[in-house]
Amino acid sequence: MTSDRRIRDYPFDMTEVDVSPMYTELRTVEPMSWVQLPYGEPSWLATRYADVKLVLADPRFSRELAQGLDQPRLRRELTSDGIMGMDPPDHTRLRKLVNKAFTARRVEQMRADIKARCTALIDAMIEKGQPADLVEDMARPLPVSVICDLLGVPYSDHQIFRKWTEGLTNDSTMNGDVLEEIGSELGEYMSALIAKRREEPTDDLLGALVYARDDGDKLTEDELISISGPGLLTGGVETVSSGLPNFVFTLLTDFPDQLALLRSRPELLSSAVEELLRYVPINTAAMFARYATEDVRFGDVVVRAGDPVLTALAAANRDPEVFEDPERFDITRRVNPHMTFGHGPHHCIGAALARLELQESLAALLERFPDLHLVGGRESVQWQFGVIVRGPVSMPVGW
Repeated sequence: MTSDRRIRDYPFDMTEVDVSPMYTELRTVEPMSWVQLPYGEPSWLATRYADVKLVLADPRFSRELAQGLDQPRLRRELTSDGIMGMDPPDHTRLRKLVNKAFTARRVEQMRADIKARCTALIDAMIEKGQPADLVEDMARPLPVSVICDLLGVPYSDHQIFRKWTEGLTNDSTMNGDVLEEIGSELGEYMSALIAKRREEPTDDLLGALVYARDDGDKLTEDELISISGPGLLTGGVETVSSGLPNFVFTLLTDFPDQLALLRSRPELLSSAVEELLRYVPINTAAMFARYATEDVRFGDVVVRAGDPVLTALAAANRDPEVFEDPERFDITRRVNPHMTFGHGPHHCIGAALARLELQESLAALLERFPDLHLVGGRESVQWQFGVIVRGPVSMPVGW
């Protein structure tokens, strides 16, 4: 299948928040190329925006077919992908039920609470004194507390949820030594919490998921655990806990002019977050390969039935066919259909919540700290490139 083609090691070299120049090269000269992740079989890598969009939305590419196969991945262990391993109509059924509970209205109602959480975290940073660690003191506790409250997790258990979240995404699970243990502990915890919701209904997200109905249909126990456990923890927490320090680092070190513009025009906050989401990569690599159910042509390349395809969102977000001057970081960018949260049936359920948290946390930092800066410069920031997200594990800041 791949004997006549070059297979490149993947992920490509990464430094801080840069997008590898290999993506640009491939998008230009070999937009459908073969790559090899640390584990699993070789895969096609799509780097053009149009190709990425097609693979993510076209029913000829299946997530369900990947289940049980040696699919390309960053960690050794093969685990259940839950709702991410489903195709329509099963995926459609689950997504419809989840959407009934996780509504845009429910998310927007959280804005005042999230703003208050940001204020409290910054107050604690000021009281603690300089330098503060932006990751430890704000970026990690904020999304963990939001998700825990959404699920109705008691405050006393927030720290154990933080441990599970970090364990599911950092590089310590690449060899699979602790993943099974984390999954078992989290599953048992969520099962007990779900049982309690059945006995005592609540109006939090987990309570809404337990009682979500559609023509008599409802989520099964395993579906509830999968969606409310690993699904929300990895997607709902790590996007913010890695994204916020990534964004602050980018503004402080590479684009002080854009930071000054944002300070002078706070009404640009929403478009600034969208541009940061487009420009700054959060994922370590393309994930969740789709398998072709039939031969599909991409220009002069034919992806054969049974071939896996990975979609490089970071490369698609720099495609000059879609974004004017894509290498320019511009918080006033008007047309910005980035795909950081995916596309198609598996578009991130928690995208609205992540946007809200990123907007409010960035706004709070800029308002409270007019002289926010890195203590020790960019060399003081410690980085991690884990199995899902990439970003600082420590970022000393002063004000």
